[in-house]
Amino acid sequence: MKTIQHISDDFIEENCNFKNLIEALRKGFSNTGIEVPMRHHHDFRNPEENKDSTILLMPAFNPGNDLGVKIVTVSPNNGKYDLPAIQGTYIYLDAHKGNIKAILDAKSLTTKRTASTSALASSYLSRADSDSLLMIGTGALATNLIQAHASVRPIKKVFVWGRNSAKAQTVCDDLKDFPFTCEVVENIEDVIRNVAIISCATLSATALVFGKWLQEGQHLDLVGAYKKDMREADDEAILKSSVFIDTYQGGLKESGDIYIPLSTNIITEDAIKADLFELCSGTKKGRTSDKEITYFKSVGHALEDLVAAAHFYNEFTTQK
Repeated sequence: MKTIQHISDDFIEENCNFKNLIEALRKGFSNTGIEVPMRHHHDFRNPEENKDSTILLMPAFNPGNDLGVKIVTVSPNNGKYDLPAIQGTYIYLDAHKGNIKAILDAKSLTTKRTASTSALASSYLSRADSDSLLMIGTGALATNLIQAHASVRPIKKVFVWGRNSAKAQTVCDDLKDFPFTCEVVENIEDVIRNVAIISCATLSATALVFGKWLQEGQHLDLVGAYKKDMREADDEAILKSSVFIDTYQGGLKESGDIYIPLSTNIITEDAIKADLFELCSGTKKGRTSDKEITYFKSVGHALEDLVAAAHFYNEFTTQK
């Protein structure tokens, strides 16, 4: 039996080229052979925190080639223990013989594929000349989203907002060697009207981005608010925008940024212009004018994990 490889967060961090991963995802979303069942999403009681935690099981199959499943837990109060809210493992297998090829640490795998998916969407939805970005949120995704967006657009200026300004400064400090400037802002409203891309990755239960602030030509990238009762943008924001999602399978059901406006009849499903399968295959178009406001909601999809796992497995075995 072949040795099961362990691919660590450190390896993924050191060997991630966002441009290459984005192109791998573009091919993955164009591959009609990959099968992705609806992910299992189970909330469970966490008595010590008096707040629910979540376990997610995310399988995907590329028949005759490879398959995998990610096991993730979400514990929203973990910040007080100096632990990440999201933790997980990815099991990568041979689809022919069923043997495990590798076990990957899922923290970096998830942040890299999530950020790359947002940048993939941005390549269809943001203006080609987008040179400024507001990052709302200071978690593990923040630096990755900024780098990923900057790999597909000529970003020169980045602003970072977080509830904790010290954490926002840490994000900027971590990016000091990149070819763009990075600045902490105290109030979202101070800069949001003047940036080309707004990326939001938080666990907020209430809107942080308001439609009254949005301007013609902007692109809104919503990555957080992973539950039905959470949202990062208000009703006016979605009404002013052309709306896109990563997948219909999860995007319509899992996050409040889409689920709440649908359930309250603010929008109908017909308002969703396309998902990433349609954008990447060319069956539907993304941005159609420089004045259009585009709104992308990502909830995550197991195809992204399988593609990213295969990508980093190939990197790992090539280097051995």
